[in-house]
Order: sequence, then structure tokens, then C-alpha cells
Amino acid sequence: MLEFQVSKNIKKRRISFAYQNDIEPHEALLDKLAQRKEEEFGLTGKKFEVPLSKKVLIGFLIGSLSLFLFLFLKTAQLQILEGKKYSMLSQKNKFINSQIQAERGVIYDKNLNQLVFNVPAFDLIFNKANFPEDGAEKNRIIAEVSQIIGESIENVEEKIENNENPVLENIPHQVLIVLETKMDDLLGFEIRKDWVREYKDSENFSHLLGYLGKITAAELKDSNYTVFDWVGRAGIEKKYEDFLKKDPGELQIERDALGNEISREIISQPESGKSLVLWVDSGLQNKITEALKTILREKGLKNAAAVALDPKTGGILSMVSLPSYDNNLFNKGSNADELLSLLSNPNEPLYNLAIGGQFPSGSTIKPLIASAALQEKIISPNKKINDSKGNIEIPNPWDPDSPTIKGDWTIHGLTDMRKALAESCNVYFYTIGGGYGDQNGLGITKIKKYLELFGWGKKTNIDLPGEVDGFLPTPEWKKTKTGNDWLLGDTYNVSIGQGDVLVTPLQMAASFLPIVNGGKLLEPQVVQKIVDSKKNTIESFGTKIIRENFIDPENLEIVREGMRQGVTGENSPHASSVTLNTLPVAAAAKTGTAETGKVINGERIYNHWITVFAPYDDPQIVLTIVFKDVKGLGGTTLPAAKEILQWYFTEGGGASK
Repeated sequence: MLEFQVSKNIKKRRISFAYQNDIEPHEALLDKLAQRKEEEFGLTGKKFEVPLSKKVLIGFLIGSLSLFLFLFLKTAQLQILEGKKYSMLSQKNKFINSQIQAERGVIYDKNLNQLVFNVPAFDLIFNKANFPEDGAEKNRIIAEVSQIIGESIENVEEKIENNENPVLENIPHQVLIVLETKMDDLLGFEIRKDWVREYKDSENFSHLLGYLGKITAAELKDSNYTVFDWVGRAGIEKKYEDFLKKDPGELQIERDALGNEISREIISQPESGKSLVLWVDSGLQNKITEALKTILREKGLKNAAAVALDPKTGGILSMVSLPSYDNNLFNKGSNADELLSLLSNPNEPLYNLAIGGQFPSGSTIKPLIASAALQEKIISPNKKINDSKGNIEIPNPWDPDSPTIKGDWTIHGLTDMRKALAESCNVYFYTIGGGYGDQNGLGITKIKKYLELFGWGKKTNIDLPGEVDGFLPTPEWKKTKTGNDWLLGDTYNVSIGQGDVLVTPLQMAASFLPIVNGGKLLEPQVVQKIVDSKKNTIESFGTKIIRENFIDPENLEIVREGMRQGVTGENSPHASSVTLNTLPVAAAAKTGTAETGKVINGERIYNHWITVFAPYDDPQIVLTIVFKDVKGLGGTTLPAAKEILQWYFTEGGGASK
């Protein structure tokens, strides 16, 4: 037994000796730690390493599964549910799309004289994506930008916070130079090239051409416009917006993760807007404006309008409304105080009287009434009505001693239709309009019917915004408005263009086209054709006939002869338009003086009219002029018409154009 124990101890020592040189430091440390645990807690070496409990293992397993499940669901969300979104964001960060600017279409007159130009302009734009995140750097950039453009830091910050772009429109030249030299240090800001409209002879053409305005949020919806675009707000600019507007191209810039440019690719080419060629003769437009302004200045008047038409096509040769305005004031970067003054002007210069002004017509209605009477065979053109007293008396059934007197401006004596037109005889037109003595009249129903056939009482459908209808009174309207019945005196008033009948200058001019061209009522047209940048025709607008042959040609010829007699004075000692007989071409005309019901300093106030066409044998122009609120009779329309037509058929080239 003793030998066995000794032998066992010897073996242990041999084993210990064998491994003595292989003991690692951490084994010694663990032995020492184990010895301390045994001494402090009474633990043996066998109990130092114990297995993990079942609860710990289950908790560890559940935690691991939860973590894996969370990661799986998050991956599914990012890759499947929101994959498209983040892919797009990734592409957005990788690519920058910017516009390639194009030009808006321009506008020419009938002789291809350019009336509207595109002038380069530059805007300062804020781009949040490139703006630094560092607060100090942000403040530095904002402070430097505000100093360069001359605005307070607060204003610049407000524009940035409100995402108001451009920060500065139409940058002045000196400011632009400074900005261009410092743009590399002004991260988040960039200079964007654009175009602004420049209108030649702006005040002479503003009502025709109109102007542009900044696009609204509502207009941006469902459109190809951008927040930087300007669109037509009035005139031709508004009516032909779809043709004139530009279609910018798109440039895609690819960047790496550091923002460095890798490549550029043109996604779509820019397309400039289409251009317009008008029927308008710019020389005639300028001349009419000049002539009307002269009369306004000499007479102390404020308002006038004129329309000149080509009787063969219905094309608008000229359209003038005074007072006018400078449509360049509506361009971006314009003087705000001047624009505010324009908008608050009590004379309403933005209002186009030629298509939006409604006036009693005065005696210019008489050629239409004559045409209706002839067509209805109410009277023979050669029958003479005796205007021996310069008035007619309408019996008063309630008081026979107090008849209603409908006066004339002079005593005309025996008068047939041609003389009645030439001398503007009220008595004659009272008679054929409402009837008098043994002569039957048209009556208000037929008068209204024929005035509507000539285009009165409704829009002409001219290719301009802002046109109004005019107005034709009826017995039903009077009853509803006043509670009173229609009287014979009301018919007499309408027969000479007084009372409640209202017409626009454009309607007046257009209504004479059938008389001038042989029976065709034409739709007035401002734009003649659409052209490309090389002036090649894309689309032409032909003559639009509204109606024709509603008055027999022989009846129209009698009316024409009466208007011609008004100029020559033949057999008409009181002819109204003999001033025009000295023109270089034969002309025919009808004047009118419409009562307004106003009296200033004891003087009655009238609207003065004239409609004239020339040359008589081959008419090339129909010209209507109206002066508003004139004291007394005469002295306005005839001098203006004579000056205009004298120029048109000499210096202006007239029918040779």
C-alpha cells in the first residue's frame, strides 16, 4: 500500500515536471483566483465553473429571435414597401435636373415689323439642397448676399425660409458682375438666365398686346410650367398663351457621392414659343393714337377709342383706347410705385374702351335702320318725308295740350333716304323706325331683329379677352326694370341711337362691314397667322363669315350712296361729313352725336361718333372713332378721321400695302 502511494506521488511529480515549462500566465492567475474563492466562500475547484440556467438560455434565445425578426421586417420595409421611394431619393441625390431655357414667341405687325422682343435677364435663385448645414457658414453667406444685392439680412432670411424664388429678379448689371465673381463662395445660391418682354411703342399697343404676370400656384397644377414662369395676363399675350409659351428643355447632371459632376445629358431639347403675325398696321396704329391724343389735348377730354377694319377679311388694322398705359411696367423688376400708380389711376387706363366700352350710338345707327326699312319694304328709298318743322309731335292721350316733341337738329325739308343719311335727319328716322302719320315704321321688334343681324347686342368673338356684349332694350326689359310699359317714344329714341341702346366701338365698326363689302358680316380678327422662328407659316386664320345676304345688295347700295352723299354734299346742303371730301380718295361716312344725359356748367355732354370707309369704289378700310363726354356738338371725330385717312392714303401707303 505504501509503495503504491509513493509510486503515485512519483508519477504526479513527473507529470508536473513534464508540464512545468508549459504553464501559461493566465493559468496561474486562474489557480490563484480559484484558491481565493475557496478560502472566501468555501468553494471547491469543481464548483468554480457552473452551467447557465434554463431561464437565461430561453431569454437569450427569445432576444436573438426578436432581433432577427426586427431586422428582417425592417429590411422588408426598406426593400419592398419603401424600396421605390428610397430608390428615387437615391437617384435624386445622384442626378440634378435643370431647365434649358427657351424664348417666348414674339409678335409682328402685318408688315413683319417686330412689336415685342425678348430681352435677356438674370435672377438670383436659392437652392436649399446646396446650402451648407453649418450655422456659421450659413450666416456668412446670407450676410454677404444681402450686402451685394442691397437688401437687409432679415429680408433675405425671410425669402429663404418662405422658399420665395427668385430672391432677386432682373439683377441690375453692376450687381450681376459682383455676384458672378463670388458665386463659388455663395453655396446655395445660383444665377439663372431668363427673358423679359420688351414692348416697342408700348403705350400705343398695350391694349392689343397685353402683358405678362407671374404664374400663380393654381396655374402650376396640371401644367408644364415652373414656378419661375410668367404667363399672359391681358390682350394677345393672354389669348394666345398656348402658342406663345416656351417649352424649356431638360438637362440631367450626374454626380458622385461627394457631389462632383460626372456627366451631363440633355433629356429634352428646348422649344421656343410660336410667333404671331397680326393684321395690325403699326404705322396706322401710331397715327391714330397721335391724332386722337391731339384732339383729347385740345378739347380737354380724357377718353377716346378707335377701330380700323379690313372690310374684305375682318382683320383689325388698328385698335386704340385712350388713355393707355406702358405695359413694360408689368415686367419683373419694374418700379413698384409706378405700377401702383397705374393700377389706382381713376381714368382706368387698363380698360380697353374699344371692346369694353358701351356707348349710346347716336346717329351712326341710321345706316342700319335704313337697311332694315328697305329690306322690310317699309318705304321706297325715293319717297320724300317732309321735315317742315324740325320735329314731330306725339299726342298725349292724357293731356292733348301737352304733346311729346321729338326734335331734330335742323329743318331738312323734303327728304328721301339718301338725303336723310347724308344730313342725318332725325324726323325721317323717327318715321321709318316707329311710324308717323300715314307712314308705317319698323317697330321695336324688327329694329332689334336687324340690329342683332348686324351684330349688335352680343360679342363679336374677337380674339381678345375682355369684350362685352353691348345692349339692346326691349319692352320686356323695360317692364321688368322700371315697371312701365314700352312707349312709341322709346322706339323713336332707338331709331336714332338714343335712349338705352348701347354698343361698343368694335361692334359699331364690324356692323358696317356688310354695308361696305356687299353683305358679309365678318368676325373681327387680330392675329393673321402663326409662324415659327424663321417666319414660316404654321397656321393661318382665314376670313370668318358670321352671316351674309341678310340684306339685299341693291338695298345696301342705296345706303352706301347715302353715306357717300354725306361727304360730297350733293343735294344735301346740311351734309354732315363734307370735311372729308378733300381726301386723296373718295370716302363715305356717317357721323353721330349721342346724348349722355350729363350737363356740366350748363353745357350738355355728348359722345361723338364717326364711321367712314374708303376708297368708295374698292373699300380697303372701315374706321370708327368715338370721343367720350364731349361738351357741345362737333369738332372732334371729323378732324381726327380726316387726319388719319389723309396720312393713310399718302404717307401710310393705304391700299398699296
